[in-house]
Order: sequence, then C-alpha cells, then structure tokens
Amino acid sequence: MNSLTIAWNMIRQTVGTKKGIIMHILLPCIVISLAVSLFGQERTFGVQIVYVNEDNGKAGAYLLEELAAKPDYSLKEAESEEALREEVTENRAAAGFIIPSGFTDSLLAGQKPKLSMFELKVSEGTYTLKLTLEELVRGAASTAGLVSSAQAQDIREAFGAVLNQTKKHAVSPSKTDLQLYPKPGLNVVTGFTLMFLMNLVGSTVSKILEERRRRTMARMFSAPVRAWEITLGHFLGSFTVGSSQIALVLIFSGYVLKYDYDVPPLLHFIVLAAFMLVAMGIASAVAGIMRNPQNVGMLNSLIITPTCMLGGCFWPITYMPDFMQKAANFVPQKWAIEAIEKLSVGGGLHSITLPLLILGLMALILLAIGSSVLRPAETNAAG
Repeated sequence: MNSLTIAWNMIRQTVGTKKGIIMHILLPCIVISLAVSLFGQERTFGVQIVYVNEDNGKAGAYLLEELAAKPDYSLKEAESEEALREEVTENRAAAGFIIPSGFTDSLLAGQKPKLSMFELKVSEGTYTLKLTLEELVRGAASTAGLVSSAQAQDIREAFGAVLNQTKKHAVSPSKTDLQLYPKPGLNVVTGFTLMFLMNLVGSTVSKILEERRRRTMARMFSAPVRAWEITLGHFLGSFTVGSSQIALVLIFSGYVLKYDYDVPPLLHFIVLAAFMLVAMGIASAVAGIMRNPQNVGMLNSLIITPTCMLGGCFWPITYMPDFMQKAANFVPQKWAIEAIEKLSVGGGLHSITLPLLILGLMALILLAIGSSVLRPAETNAAG
C-alpha cells in the first residue's frame, strides 16, 4: 500500500501538469509522427524510372505496359538518351532504360536483344528493375519462339495476339513477402521511441532529487516504510507513465498514421516494456548515487544521448567500427532494436528470447543497485 501511494504521487508529479502532458504524452507522438513521415514510408511510393522507346513493334509496348502495371515502379518517358541520362545523373530518377530500335524484329528473328540500363547507384529498386526487365525480355523471346512456325505474313499478327493474351494474366503467381529484411526506417522510428522512454530516466531522477531537497524522502525513511517499498513506488509510478506512453505512441502511429511496423502489437509492447524496465533501473541507480540536483542536466550528455547513439537509435549499428559494435552489447537500446527487427522479419517470441533475457537481467541488476543505494542525502537525514 505504501508503494502504491508513492507511485500515485510520482504519476501526478510527472503527467499531472500541462508541462508533463506536453513533454511525456504529446511531444513523443509529434516526434514519432515526423520520424514515420521521413523514414517510415519508403515502400509507399514507386521507384521513379525513365525510359526511351525506340521500338515501333508490339514487344516494346508490351514491356512498358507490364512495367506500368507494377506498383513498384513509376514510369516517365524521356525525349532522348541525353535527356534520360540527365534525369538519372540529377537524381530525378533512380534508373533509366532504352528499348532499342528493332527490338521486336530481333525477338522474332530468334535473338535475345539486351536493353541499355542506366543507374547512378545500386539500390533495391534498381536491382529488382534489372531482374524484372530480364524476365520480361525472356518471356517475350519465349513467346516469339512459339509463333516462329507461322507464315511470314502472319508472324507479327500471331506474336501480337499472343502478347495480348499474356497481358491478361489468366494464370499469375501469387507474390509472397518473405520478410527477409526489416522494414526500411524501422530502426529509426524505434530509436526515437526508445529515446523518449530514456527521457523518463531524467524525469524520474529529477523527481527523486526534488524529494530529497524538500526532505520528503527523509520523512519517508523515518516513517515505517522500507527502502524497497520506496524504490518500488518510484518504479511503479514511472512504469505506469512509460506504459501509457508506449501504448499511446503505438496506437497513434499504427491507427492514425497507418504505419505498419510488421510486428505483432502485443510482442512489440512487451519488448518496449522490457526496455522501460531497464530505463527505470538506470533511473533508480543514478538517483541513488547522485546527490547534487544541479547535476541532473548531465544525464542527457553522459547517459541518454551516448547510449542512444551507441545502441543504434539514429543509425544502424553496422555503420559503426567493430569496437563500437562490441560496446553496443552493453546498452539496452541495441537489444530492444534487435528484438523488434527480428519480430519484423517474421520471428516469434522464441526468436527474441535472448534479447528479452538480457534486458531482464540488466533491469534486475540496476533495480537491485538502486534499491540498495537509494537513500536521502546525509544533510537531509541529519536535519
């Protein structure tokens, strides 16, 4: 009961004011919205492709119609090869290709002509475009081989008729997303969420140091309240605020912004809650060690920002040197992001057992340290 009273006071002090609501409720939703809009919508737009069609036959038109029907590409015709090259080099298009003159005649002659393709840098979109073009050319060549036995005057009409039937796709394969890689931008969106959860550390430490300054904690320790009850009360209060923040961010980004994390909501919440336990452990340990309220501002520069950077909240861990990648194993952000990425590629609860165990162990150790060192200041105790 004592712990619940302390927890309720912590909740009121954290989100019971306009500043608390803005900092811990509204601001996370706004920043996550910006992160989703900047980094999380990469799959909603087709890759911009420019082309030049120098072929006057059926095969060139067929190839363009098939590409235009695919949602992954957005086609734009260029006036000439020079204009196409300019579009690509100026980054107005991801890639470009040229259908050569006599493309249809070459196919009907039993040849397999190659398309000229231009790209400034290799990406997933340009690579899949290359594969798609090669597949379409092989299909058109196979179709041309089927009508090669027709008479010379009928071969073009037969070729066009077969292509028209092919475009109907009476039999088509079903596309399955194998989810071999995490959703683009997921690590950044998750990183900003973890950063705001880490900000609760600073808020919790500030509240505890404020209780020291006002000698509220000294009075609690002089009352029949055990140290673990005080620690549990601060923990429950922060955990309740953090859980509400997690739920609100997931609901807002998923149902209002329509951002699909590709992660089961319950497992997503469990991972973030496990990370929050570690954040609460850090808060209790730091508050127990720190005595001067003026040092609270150092938390952001010494703990929150460095661990977020090291844990991959702002960029993939693979971008960092090897020694920093090894050091990342000691910060909770790395394990939380790893767990969410595993879930996003189709993994279940069994696939995130190790990250959850590590987060749980970190939380247990830090909470134990916080419980043992969380005491009122000596000056306050003396007073």
